Amino acid sequence: MLFALIWSLICGSFIGWLAGKLMNHPTSLIRNIVVGIVGSALGNWLFSLIGFHAYRSFSYEGERKISKRIIDGTAEQITLPDGGVGLDIGCGSGALTIACAKRNPQGKMVGIDRWGKEYASFSLPLCEKNAAAAGVKNASFRRGNAVKLDFPDESFDAVTSNYVYHNITGADKQALLLETLRVLKKGGTFAIHDLMSPGRYGDMQAFVQKLSDMGYERVELMDTTDGSFMTPKEAKRLMLRGSTLLLGRK
Repeated sequence: MLFALIWSLICGSFIGWLAGKLMNHPTSLIRNIVVGIVGSALGNWLFSLIGFHAYRSFSYEGERKISKRIIDGTAEQITLPDGGVGLDIGCGSGALTIACAKRNPQGKMVGIDRWGKEYASFSLPLCEKNAAAAGVKNASFRRGNAVKLDFPDESFDAVTSNYVYHNITGADKQALLLETLRVLKKGGTFAIHDLMSPGRYGDMQAFVQKLSDMGYERVELMDTTDGSFMTPKEAKRLMLRGSTLLLGRK
């Protein structure tokens, strides 16, 4: 942290000096170094404040523990039959996969993710490490892609996902949901949490009706910014407006 601060101050000073040189101000050297230092300090303070706020809101040890509420609240919707298998799509660090596995010792969970450079902080070894730390032995992890799942139709007794599909650019979100539900067995349950705003997902009420017409049961949309997972104020502050849980049974 100290190294990052010092490096930022040095870079800010250089940028300030360079700006002065480019503008041909003869007395700009000291002034722009000072401006660069002050600007960098303010930038670091702002990023630190944002990071601290996010930690308090999302960390399992933080004050609000929103992440824990989201994970636990989603996992509560899943009950596997004896010997059943559930699929968690876009598992990240494995948090939801592990939570579902802990709640269903009679079955097992499979977590998939493409991980990759844009999500370098998450990996398959990290998922396995987290599962071991939680004492969970009925969860496994593998690579997979939500756009085209490498599983036959009706392979799983449950499917879950948390804050994944809105990150997939250029994809029809309702088509992604249908691809997810393709691998769900008849009688299986689904719990998919994401930012299901109209701009991202289109008319979700019409999609719920479409699923009902296809024979899905108990399909519902649950606004998770109503205090169930987070308050409206928290959702607005954390830019999570539109957080919705799609629930149902095939």
